Amino acid sequence: MRIFKYAVNVIDDQEIEMPKGAQILTVQVQDGLPWIWVAFTEGMETVKRKIVLMGTGHTRDMPGVYIGTFQLAGGRLIFHLFDGGEA
Repeated sequence: MRIFKYAVNVIDDQEIEMPKGAQILTVQVQDGLPWIWVAFTEGMETVKRKIVLMGTGHTRDMPGVYIGTFQLAGGRLIFHLFDGGEA
């Protein structure tokens, strides 16, 4: 098993290429930017994974499995991250 981190863009929907079957462990802010940490088995093919960002107070259908919440701008911006599954 290995653990890597991937940058998360502050946009509603994005796809991040990562190993197939990877487990998203957490979302955290490092040096002012959001990142996800992912555990995976080496040697797996890569796939695109849908990542959905939702701001506090925003409305949309349940976008997937909850990953975590992070804050930017000294806590003035609160975001919630969801795993929309492999594309």
